Amino acid sequence: MAIVLIRAVILYALLAFSLRLMGKRQLGELQPSELVVTILISNIAAIPVEDSSVPMIMGIVPILTLVCIDVIMSGIMMKSTKIRKLMIGSPRIIVSEGEILQNEMKRLRYTVDDLTEAMREQSIFDITQVHYAIVETTGKINFMLKKDYQPAEKQDVQAGGGTQNPPSVIIRDGIIDKEQLQLLDLGEQWLKKILRENNLTEKRVFIMTADNGGKYTIIEREKGAKK
Repeated sequence: MAIVLIRAVILYALLAFSLRLMGKRQLGELQPSELVVTILISNIAAIPVEDSSVPMIMGIVPILTLVCIDVIMSGIMMKSTKIRKLMIGSPRIIVSEGEILQNEMKRLRYTVDDLTEAMREQSIFDITQVHYAIVETTGKINFMLKKDYQPAEKQDVQAGGGTQNPPSVIIRDGIIDKEQLQLLDLGEQWLKKILRENNLTEKRVFIMTADNGGKYTIIEREKGAKK
């Protein structure tokens, strides 16, 4: 009994360290690749605890191997947009300017029940109040209400006007997101013009966001920062 207890404590400490090493996201909503690693680690850890005849090394080595693979893949995904999209996908818009994008919902295999359930979780009970909705890579749906249904703020009262879709990231870490540019109906010529006006190239941009009205924000890459 004492041996089982000691093995459980050792594996608990190892798992806690491993999850901390893999990143804070492991403690909240998981990306698909993170979920796979977490499930595998939990299954591997259970074997040495349940069967004292199995050497501890048979649990420790696979767990550390999976952690190393996850850390290496995280580094690769930071460098490669294509691999990142392949492994975890990208956020998808399913409601834009109050219109439900039914083809996009079908592509994601999201039903009307999925949409309305996600709305209720955020205390939204009328689909006509929704101006914008996006499905994150974790599967969570975030909503933006139409201006008339948003809590009024001083600047909103002074500005007036209607609701616009929130800004989208069109350059991330020096890489242009052509899909977002197309969705915003801005085009690469507009982007090149803005970059020229700011004496920048896309490689020198860490983050650039824009909305469909052409309002943009640019955050330059820090000097000495490597891509």
